Amino acid sequence: MTFVDAGIKKKCTFDLIQISFMYKASVSKKSFEIVQDNHQLFIDGAPLEWDLVQISDGYFHILINHKSVRAEVVKADPSTKSFALKINGKIYAVELKDKFDLLLEKMGMNNGSSGKANHIKAPMPGLIIDLRVKEGDTVMPGDALLILEAMKMENMIKASAQSVVKSVKVKKGDSVEKNQVLIEF
Repeated sequence: MTFVDAGIKKKCTFDLIQISFMYKASVSKKSFEIVQDNHQLFIDGAPLEWDLVQISDGYFHILINHKSVRAEVVKADPSTKSFALKINGKIYAVELKDKFDLLLEKMGMNNGSSGKANHIKAPMPGLIIDLRVKEGDTVMPGDALLILEAMKMENMIKASAQSVVKSVKVKKGDSVEKNQVLIEF
């Protein structure tokens, strides 16, 4: 089975393991749930019949539900999972959220959170693999604070409001538990 993961082509063979992922996509302020379960893609629970062929760098031809579509990636920012796609001449803004983004949003730790946070807690158990701030630093909304590795994925923890770092409770290489205070403001 061949699949594309984060723009890197990988070839893997699995006997008993199913490949699945879930994203919540926002396209022009309308939200969709996208789920891949093994080889089948579902949009809001309905199976999608489609085929994608790359014409050239950033240009694609898509057959979707027996209709032909020409797509161009106008802008791509993988760090924020936001894209601008031109579909048959019309530009669409697309934002993706994976299960970790949705978890952080549920915990009130997303970048769009309003108000001043007094501290940042670990959203899940993991390992601190990078610290980007120190005591006394001023951070702005969206600034990277640290990277938490959990379940073999690197999760960038960002500031939700302008703050001054009062104390950093962890150091690079520390293992942390869910809800452990990492940084105080």
